Amino acid sequence: MDLNTLRQFLVVARLEHLSHAADELHVAQPSLSRTIARLESELGTPLFDRAGRLRLNDAGKLFRGYVERSLGELEAGRRAVAEAVGEGFGTVRLASETFLTVAGPLMAFKRAHPHVEVELHQMPAEEMARRLRAQDIDLCVASQPVPAEGLEAVQLLDEAVWLVTPVDHPLAGRTSVSVDELADLPFVTTRKGHWQRRLLDRLFAGRDLSPRIVCEGDEPGAMAYLISAGLGVGLIPDMARRGATGAPGAWVAVDSPDCRRTLTLLWGTDNHLSAAARLMRTTITGWNWITGEPRE
Repeated sequence: MDLNTLRQFLVVARLEHLSHAADELHVAQPSLSRTIARLESELGTPLFDRAGRLRLNDAGKLFRGYVERSLGELEAGRRAVAEAVGEGFGTVRLASETFLTVAGPLMAFKRAHPHVEVELHQMPAEEMARRLRAQDIDLCVASQPVPAEGLEAVQLLDEAVWLVTPVDHPLAGRTSVSVDELADLPFVTTRKGHWQRRLLDRLFAGRDLSPRIVCEGDEPGAMAYLISAGLGVGLIPDMARRGATGAPGAWVAVDSPDCRRTLTLLWGTDNHLSAAARLMRTTITGWNWITGEPRE
């Protein structure tokens, strides 16, 4: 059971598709199949269900957690040694659901520390806790709740989320609107997994309703422009309103205490953070998310 076998197992476990995993790993699919079969033979149990599409089974999920933590500790050790022998501050690996949110502090960080390498990873919130515990990443900025076990968290911002409509929409002159009034409106939103979609689904589910979605995608930054073009309405955070996206629209308050976004910075409780990661944590926690500038 060598390190290469374990790394290949993690790719197959993530993709649950042998040919896609073989392409990513740049190995032949038959060779990868034999590698996984040998690993299962060594463990004495299958790690995947093979009826139909390849699926990680309960034993595979259990084993994956141990492999991720083990490889994460090895990588943390390598980085700690490199830092100890004076090879600079190291690299910081930051994950976020959308990079637009962290653009300001990232710019300030790179100005202050131009020689530090920054790796950015975009991922849904439900993946963040697992990747932090596996030490694949150092820090996460999440716009929705993340399971807190084994993690440290600092709240960065709690803000209202607005209904944005085209300027000529019937609701454009309103100061507020109830969720019930939104039932039949066409929504521009993100795909499932993004915080905007989770918020929309949660608001409607609380009224036993389902949103009428006419456009969904993976580019939250494009939502205001699509709304301005007249495709529909959408939920956009106050940060975008303060940032003046350039797309005209009317901002209407949603009459629900749950229509808010909480921005949180997370890292692993037991993770060794490089000097670069500690510097990034200081920059992010020291950022004024209302004014978009470092705190004095």
